[in-house]
Formats: sequence, C-alpha cells, structure tokens
Amino acid sequence: MKKIGILFGMENTFPYALIEHINELTGKKGIIAEPVLIGKVNHSDPTEYDVIIDRISHEVPFYRAYLKNAALHGTAVINNPFWWSADEKFFNNCLAAKLGIPVPKTVLLPSKERPDDTSETTFRNLKFPMEWEEMFSHIGFPAYMKPHAGGGWRSIYRVTGIDDLWAKHESTGQLVMMLQEEIEFTDYFRCYCVDQKHVHIMPYEPRNPRHLRYATQPASSGPSLKKLLKKIEEYTLTINKALGYDFNAVEFAVKDGVPYAIDLCNPSPDADSYSVGSENFTWVVDQVAKMAIERAKNVKPGVNNCTWGTFLQNSITPSDIAKVAGKKVTARTKTAASKK
Repeated sequence: MKKIGILFGMENTFPYALIEHINELTGKKGIIAEPVLIGKVNHSDPTEYDVIIDRISHEVPFYRAYLKNAALHGTAVINNPFWWSADEKFFNNCLAAKLGIPVPKTVLLPSKERPDDTSETTFRNLKFPMEWEEMFSHIGFPAYMKPHAGGGWRSIYRVTGIDDLWAKHESTGQLVMMLQEEIEFTDYFRCYCVDQKHVHIMPYEPRNPRHLRYATQPASSGPSLKKLLKKIEEYTLTINKALGYDFNAVEFAVKDGVPYAIDLCNPSPDADSYSVGSENFTWVVDQVAKMAIERAKNVKPGVNNCTWGTFLQNSITPSDIAKVAGKKVTARTKTAASKK
C-alpha cells in the first residue's frame, strides 16, 4: 500500500478535503492518504510515506529537517524542501526579469539592525553611505517596502516618501527588506499552478479584507481579457518550471494591459474554502489530489523523487553529471545528457 501524507498546521478545510478526495479517487486500493504523523526521526531511516504534501515546514524548522531526510530516502516531497529553503522573493524577481517576465523595479535594502553576533567590522564590505538618492529616484514614491524573503503579507509597508520609509524601516529589525515600485493596477490576479501544467487564474483584490479578496471581477473584458489571461498563464508556467514548484501561487498586477509579476513564490498557497470560495477550492483540491496520486504511482524507491526547476537543471553540465555518477565523460555521455 502506497501512502500520501499531508503535513499541515492550523489549516482545516484544505488538508482534510484533500485527504478525503484522494481516498475517494483511489478507493483506498493501492494508495491511501492520511495526515503525516512524526515520531522518532533517525537519519538512516526512510519514512512510511511515498508522497508528502508540505503545508507547514516554512514555519517549523523541525519539519523541514524531517522532510529533507525523507526526500533523501525517496519520498516525493511537494514542494521540494531543499529548493524551498534556498528560495526567496528578491531572487524570484531577478529570475523573472531574466526570463522576460515584467516585474516592478526593485532594490535591496540592508537590515536596520545588525544580525546577532555581528559587529561593524562584519560589514566592512558594505558601502557607506549607500547610493540612497539614486535608489529612491530609480524606484520612485509611493512604493512598497517588504521582506526580501517570507510571506503571509507580513511586514509590508506602503511608503510615501523618504522620511516615511525611514520611519517604517525603524520597525523592521533584522529583516532584509526590498523597496519595490508601486504598480497602480486596473486588474489583479492570483494564479494557482499545479504540477507545472495546470493554471487556475482568479480575479483578486489584495486591498479587500482577507475573506473578500476573491470576491471580485476583472475590469478587463472581451478579447483584451482573453489575451491578458493567456499571457498570465504563460508567465505562470514559465516561472514555476524555472523554480521547480509542484504547487505554487503567483500574483499579477495589470497596468496599461501589462501583467507585472508582484509575488512569484507562495509554495504553501492559501487554499482555505472560506477565503478562496467554493469554485476555486474545488479546483485546487481536485488538481492537487490527482497530482499526488500520479506522483505516488511513479515514485521510485531510494532515489530523489523531488522536482528540480530548470534554473538548476540548466546550470548542471554533462561533465558535472558524469562526475557525480563516477563516470568518464565521453561524447556519448554528453549527447545523452543533453537530450534530458
């Protein structure tokens, strides 16, 4: 019997609906879904799960360590815990720009407070004073200041000028922040992406209270809306294939018909039925369930079954592959690797 485990925290609607739907689709014949239960974690022991859908390890380091060990022993973890640990929002913006996806102008700001156990000498490579006027002129005001990593709409500030920025920066502590151009949007969309193949585009109003953010309709219509949604789907697939996320949400703000990627990294996206609405909830439960079942069917024991994005895959040369495998690099090896 193959097992699909759901690792979650405070959530109620999505995890249990997902478990129920997976078991309905499989009839509990050959594949079964259940909440993950963790006891002793020994570095040399595999888990009992063929697939684990991770909804909480970004908040619990113990779970993240457990998932990395599980992945090393062959569990297909959704999303890849190694990449998720390395990823952050400023890099996502940098990568998106390289991929030709429009993003707001963005600059990185040093933290207000030095990290623990550091001193002024630790920062001898940091230019002082920095080119503040040049940076602020490039971004313009009003702008948004937000953490360069993390999520959940935490520690995000709209700043109206330099004095306002410094006043709000005082409360950011050791957070590394980024300053981002404000996009005065006419439309805003949030997109689920599942298995790097399926995209569900949802009109979204981030300025509404949380429970009403999906209760909106696009301002665009007709052929222009159809063209816009096609481009948003293309950008969503491009970024998820590059990052290697099996389950992610991407947000776009539309200005003058151009969709700007505002938030590209939500690997544990909101999927609560009370906030996303019944139609969106039904879609995401069904698609994630089907992906998990397919992954369980195809998992190969004892090998790495996690998804790796094209950004990393394209960085590995045939000679790197051969070295890891302990093989001599030949023309045939290069040809075979280049076809993968």
